Amino acid sequence: MNATGRLGLFTAGAALAFAAAFGVAAAVVPDSVAAGSSEEDEMDDHGAVSASETTTETTPAGVSLSGGGYVLSPVVAPASTTEAGELSFQILTDAGEPLTEFTVAHEKDLHLIVVRSDGSGFRHVHPTLDERTGTWSLPWQWHAAGTYRVYADFTPADRDADALTLSRTVEVAGDFQPIVAEPTRTAEVDGYTVSIAGELTAGSMSDLTISVSRDGEPVTTLEPYLGAFGHLVALREGDLAYLHVHAEGDEPQPGDTSGPEIAFMAEAPTPGRYLLYLDFQVDGQVRTAAFVLDTADGSASAPQSTSIAPTPAEQAPAEQPPAEQAPAEEPPADGSHDEEPHGH
Repeated sequence: MNATGRLGLFTAGAALAFAAAFGVAAAVVPDSVAAGSSEEDEMDDHGAVSASETTTETTPAGVSLSGGGYVLSPVVAPASTTEAGELSFQILTDAGEPLTEFTVAHEKDLHLIVVRSDGSGFRHVHPTLDERTGTWSLPWQWHAAGTYRVYADFTPADRDADALTLSRTVEVAGDFQPIVAEPTRTAEVDGYTVSIAGELTAGSMSDLTISVSRDGEPVTTLEPYLGAFGHLVALREGDLAYLHVHAEGDEPQPGDTSGPEIAFMAEAPTPGRYLLYLDFQVDGQVRTAAFVLDTADGSASAPQSTSIAPTPAEQAPAEQPPAEQAPAEEPPADGSHDEEPHGH
């Protein structure tokens, strides 16, 4: 079955919309500042905004460590690029109790996104929950130094369809080589050419179409992956405000295929630069293609610099520990995209 669809915000059937009230923030929001947003609104993964009882203001998803009555605990992870170890954290209630019951969204209880403040080193993985302690964990090693934002995207069992995206920053010691992303519409990933067409327009809805080809031929064997044919994470450069989107339409069934195109609908809340990461699966392996788009009004600056798009060597198969996707880095020692089939 060949299928294209419009993108919903982290769920089929809902149009993607960046929160119109997004404000301009620092390149990485410190946890000390984000902690003050515990009672501010959070954008859920359906594109809806859930208001607290004490405020009517809205904040971007993914820039606060608390919201909706829950707090992301400090993230424990290796302190430098020379260490291999474990990344772990808990989701806590406001009373400090660990959350252990979640609602499955796209076949997972929780989706973990990790990205460096300059947009490089993107990973989308799925840790394992210790139901006794409420601790999420997975094997971990950093492959580039810098400041990273760790996003936990989840739905508490008592919130029905209301999802939360909470985040913290992690400092990784080592030789830091910052990257300034330049606009790019094409990514080369393990022999696949992935391109994005369309314009992001600040303040209005626009269509984006991503096409996948190999050796000049369209790829029509995109496979279902966690209930969709493609998943897109979008981050606004500057504050790394987070949106997670995927193809709209009926949930594909086992054996269905799609391609070469995946259609999206997006609205950029402000003029600027946006970092986009597409996960797609072919032959049982998940790959990530990275793009950088400026809004169509051209108000964003466009310095000449290194692209954030992962190199083919940084792409890794599913069913393995997570892989770093930092530009110009050696392939990760753990050699994979995820510790289990990747998605969301």
